[in-house]
Amino acid sequence: MTHTFQLPHETGPILLLDRTRDLTEPDVLYSFALDELLCRQTGRGGPAICHLWRHPRAFVMGVRDSRLPGAEAARQRLRALGYDTAVRHSGGAAVPLDPGVVNLSLILPLGPERKDLDFHPDFEAMVGLIRSALRDTGRTVDTGEIEGAFCPGTYDLSIDGQKFCGIAQRRQNKAFIVQAFIIAEGSGAERAALVRSFYDEAAPAPSRETIRMSGHLPRPASKNSPAFVRTAPPSSRNPSKTRSASFRLPPARPFWQRPHPGWSCPGRMPSVTWRTR
Repeated sequence: MTHTFQLPHETGPILLLDRTRDLTEPDVLYSFALDELLCRQTGRGGPAICHLWRHPRAFVMGVRDSRLPGAEAARQRLRALGYDTAVRHSGGAAVPLDPGVVNLSLILPLGPERKDLDFHPDFEAMVGLIRSALRDTGRTVDTGEIEGAFCPGTYDLSIDGQKFCGIAQRRQNKAFIVQAFIIAEGSGAERAALVRSFYDEAAPAPSRETIRMSGHLPRPASKNSPAFVRTAPPSSRNPSKTRSASFRLPPARPFWQRPHPGWSCPGRMPSVTWRTR
């Protein structure tokens, strides 16, 4: 069945780049760098993009996660376990990626009428898109922070109280990216345990109360739901150990001039077409 989802403002044609079957790229920053390049091209007058991708095994930290006292040691441990690691610049806390997680990036122009910095309409657009995609399942998709979930946020998406999606945003001068990580299969509990182990090492217990008292760490919500470290002030930072999503970009040719088996254009109207099997 085909559903058409209408975005809340005029964007022109939307191209669909589906890379979910390509798990050959080991560097997780490749997809984030591709998002950056596509966003730059969209801001220069190119079409809006819906980019879908997956990664075989990675652990992606937020910028503030990378500044935690034990972040580098925790990152080295994850790499020893076979995880590619990186720091993303779209906000939010740490998330693990694997073939059961679908990453969805909506890349849209800001337009002359968008002078405010309010991200809520953009997040609502992503929520509406995912709800439209899941309409045929008969499930109700709720929004709101889920207690005890990893990478918690106001725009957590859940079904029956179980979080399956988180949303973040990255803005450039003339375009922006709304990114969602969607747990399509596999164990959310196992992923949460991996994230918890990262924070246990990145922010050791003796330092947590100091960080919490400074306002950088929320209090636990309940006795059964220990808080996850979300932010912390930098202690000492070695720039050589901080990886940037801009370190590697694909060729700078306009992307619509480069053939790609995943490209399709649903039409000239500002809509994204989903096909459910």
